[in-house]
Amino acid sequence: MALHSEEEKKEDYLFKIVLIGDSAVGKSNLLARFARDEFYPNSKSTIGVEFQTQKMDINGKEVKAQIWDTAGQERFRAVTSAYYRGAVGALLVYDISRRLTFDSIGRWLNELTTHSDMNVVTILVGNKSDLKDAREVTTAEGKALAEAKGLFFIETSALDSSNVASAFQTVVKEIYNILSRKVIQSQELQKKDSGRLANGKTVVLQADGNQETDSEKKKGGCCSS
Repeated sequence: MALHSEEEKKEDYLFKIVLIGDSAVGKSNLLARFARDEFYPNSKSTIGVEFQTQKMDINGKEVKAQIWDTAGQERFRAVTSAYYRGAVGALLVYDISRRLTFDSIGRWLNELTTHSDMNVVTILVGNKSDLKDAREVTTAEGKALAEAKGLFFIETSALDSSNVASAFQTVVKEIYNILSRKVIQSQELQKKDSGRLANGKTVVLQADGNQETDSEKKKGGCCSS
């Protein structure tokens, strides 16, 4: 989506990002810390879906991240599955002090793949890194799983703000970089196509319909088996 001002053209991108993972891993507090710099020690489980929009500046462009906080409880799974559609980014969160939440990563990845429309930029987030004495999942285990699944990886603490902004920014920047590369590739293809049309190489006119052009001979050669 592009917005135009009188002084200059300013691009405005909107990326949908979902927060997924088991209940009580700290998804809502990660979003609260990132969006409002708030933390709720006695926060209740999310019911259904909530979302907030956060603006970021990347390479001078304004990017809006629409971040959806999805319920982790089983009884809300059918309701929230529709909200994966259109997502281009995901934070897959587990609690480093509860191994069961780490063991659920594969199931959440399958759900993300099943319900999303496209390849989603995903970061594996080990939350509650402040609970050092209660840790059940090592940093090395988190990194290894992320590498095996082709995900980004980071450990965060919504309580003390550690790496919270970095987790969201990593996803948004990667989405922006992918989009930028696609735009550049599209522009280069358009330039090549317009160049071919301009110098007359694309269309060949001939008087005798029985004669083959060089390009047709090449096509015949390349396509024969």
